[in-house]
Amino acid sequence: MPRKYHRSRRSSRRGLSKDTMRWIVILFLVVSAAVLYLVSRGTASGSASLPAEISVEEAYQKYQQGVFFLDVRRVDEWETYHIPNTTLIPLEELPSRVNELPRDREIVVVCRTGNRSAQARDYLRSVGFSTVTSMAGGVERWSALNYPIEGTRP
Repeated sequence: MPRKYHRSRRSSRRGLSKDTMRWIVILFLVVSAAVLYLVSRGTASGSASLPAEISVEEAYQKYQQGVFFLDVRRVDEWETYHIPNTTLIPLEELPSRVNELPRDREIVVVCRTGNRSAQARDYLRSVGFSTVTSMAGGVERWSALNYPIEGTRP
């Protein structure tokens, strides 16, 4: 005849004790508070205040303020015309040259029309650059508005 299984009172208390549960809740709250603090600290320093993309007019204001401009076009495009005082790092070279960029300054990324600059912006954000944006319309729009250009205007 099979033995009946009888649970003892002791074995039915599987799981965590009240003290253990309290410590888990406290740990969860502490970790959550730390994450919220770090996120808010990032936004207070300006990382979230930059939109993903700005207009050429807004970019020109930043240009006049001395913000770092990164051009991600090809070398031949750059040699034809470019915004003065910008740094050229072609998009395909960006991952291997990312250490050449300042992490303590705001960066505006530009290209010919705005597509590659958005890709570069997204890449830079993914590797920890928090104050980076791209310029909609690109250097073509910049030139059309008669902002400074070195080389032959398109």
